[in-house]
Parts: sequence; C-alpha cells; structure tokens
Amino acid sequence: MKKLVLILGVSLLISLPVLAALKVGDMAPDFSAKGSLGGKEISFSLNAALKKGPVVVYFYPSAYTKGCDLEAHTFSVNSDKFAAAGATIIGVSGDSIERLNQFSADPEYCAGKFAVTSDANLAISKSYDLTAAAVKAGQADVRGVAIDHDFIERTTFVVGKDHKIIAMFSSNADHIAPDEHVMKALAIVQGLK
Repeated sequence: MKKLVLILGVSLLISLPVLAALKVGDMAPDFSAKGSLGGKEISFSLNAALKKGPVVVYFYPSAYTKGCDLEAHTFSVNSDKFAAAGATIIGVSGDSIERLNQFSADPEYCAGKFAVTSDANLAISKSYDLTAAAVKAGQADVRGVAIDHDFIERTTFVVGKDHKIIAMFSSNADHIAPDEHVMKALAIVQGLK
C-alpha cells in the first residue's frame, strides 16, 4: 500500500506543469556582466542602469543569426525612442565577448547604439528561469562562422526602476517575431512616461 501511495505521489508530481519563467510583478534578478558597446568591452550592471530608468533586458539565441540580427537592427533604429522614454536596452546571449565586440559595432545590427552582454555560462538566463538549447553540431552563423554556445530562448523583460518586472514576452510562449519584441517593449516604456 505504501508503495502504491509513493508511486501515485511521484506520478502526480511528474504530471504537474513545470514552473515558468519569471512573470510580471516578480523582482528581476540583478546581474553584472562583461559586455560590448560599439565594439569596446564594458561592464554592465542592471542595478546601475535601473537608477537611470527602466531597462529592457532582452535575451536572444546568438549574434549573426537571422532573427537575432533583425531584433538587434530594430532595437538599433529605435534606440533614440527608447532613450527619449528614459529606458536602457541590454541584450543578453551566450556569445563570447569577441563575437559581441563585432556584433555591437556592426552598422547593420547593434551599430554601437546599445550594449550586449555575454552569458557564456548561462548564469544570467538561469536566474531569469530561461532555458537554453544546445547548438547543433556544425551550426554556423550567417557569416559561416561556427557557433559554439547554447541558444538562450528569445525572451524580453521590461524592468521598472523598482526592480519589478513590468512586462515579459517570449517568442516560444507568445509566438511573436523578433522585431515585435522591440515594438512591444517600446510601447511599454513610452507608456511609463
């Protein structure tokens, strides 16, 4: 009888839904990381950025991949609108600093308009309860350069000055395109003014 109860209990736990990523109203985990802005290595601190205003923290799979390139370009061309709303943009991926230095300076993508940070050990994405998919053997970016890191799921968080998550959307859960992340985030930060 005890064995049956134990088996039923374990079965029930297995069938429960897995906890989702952080949600609106949760406190955003603070993080500091090495990053790149305009091809130069920087140190980024969420806590320091929040002292200036809201922060759009967007996680993306990899620099120099189709959707991520579109998203970075869209953030870049709208960066003045984010700045006018008092918001900071920070991109987070598993890319190395070397890749990010190229990507952040590339006029087709980040164009030196906002910083991107490296989450090579996935500590930041894990703190936000995000998953990462293993890169396929031999997978290369649009330039033909091998990708050697896991792909963090595309998710955007808008974080208020009080460290609370104001909005969160994911390409996986919400089925929105990379450039839609930008426009949704922009509408939210403009609405905060």
